[in-house]
Amino acid sequence: MSDFSVKKTETANRLGIDPTAVPAHIAIIMDGNGRWATQRGLPRFRGHEQGARVVETIAQYCVDTGIEYLTLYSFSMQNWKRPKEEIDFLMQLYVVYLEAIRPKLMENKTRLLHLGRRDKLPQTVLDALDETMRLTAKNTGLTIGLALNYAAQSEIADAAAKIARDCIAGKIKPELIDENRFADFLYTAGWRDVDLVIRTSGEMRISNFMLWQVAYAEFYVTPTYWPDFSAQEMDKAILAYSQRNRRFGDVNPAPVR
Repeated sequence: MSDFSVKKTETANRLGIDPTAVPAHIAIIMDGNGRWATQRGLPRFRGHEQGARVVETIAQYCVDTGIEYLTLYSFSMQNWKRPKEEIDFLMQLYVVYLEAIRPKLMENKTRLLHLGRRDKLPQTVLDALDETMRLTAKNTGLTIGLALNYAAQSEIADAAAKIARDCIAGKIKPELIDENRFADFLYTAGWRDVDLVIRTSGEMRISNFMLWQVAYAEFYVTPTYWPDFSAQEMDKAILAYSQRNRRFGDVNPAPVR
């Protein structure tokens, strides 16, 4: 039995659900940092600082729970429209965070990958990303996808461009391209599709996030702002997921368990 299976069984026993009802891939839209700070009379960057601490908590939860993939929507391509001071703070926070989490990633055998475009990201952020990815490349535990400078429509466009180049070069025959082959050109090539999408702060939209990978995912929305999100909130999301009847385009829904 794999380490993932052991932890999923332990989680299922703790929550009183079937082990197969523990999702393999969770994607989180981490929303509400700024509003959390504003409601407390704090500058917005304090919300981002607290949000970074919550990332560590939730990553550890996923390690302990047996989750195989955790994708975090951290900074969209549209977020560059925010005030320069806020963006500068966020970029520096990424550098500090990516350096600080390396020992814990190695301890937990966690692998970190960047999902998104590299252009526009400061060199300091790219250096921190590259070094963290290099150090964790051979880890076999939880895979964390950091969606940074990310947009799903851009990801799909990038995949289409790669396929077009390979077709022109004679590496691929266009008639052989299907859904599975197309997925091989996405940032998440080789990953399982998303089982559960969690969005904090109560917003009811997908915000250009993993449009391909969430095709049949279940959604869980909580009014809790990301800085207040916790392991207990993750338990609630997984319990809700375990009670869903998942549909994959067929007539008869299949229970998660």
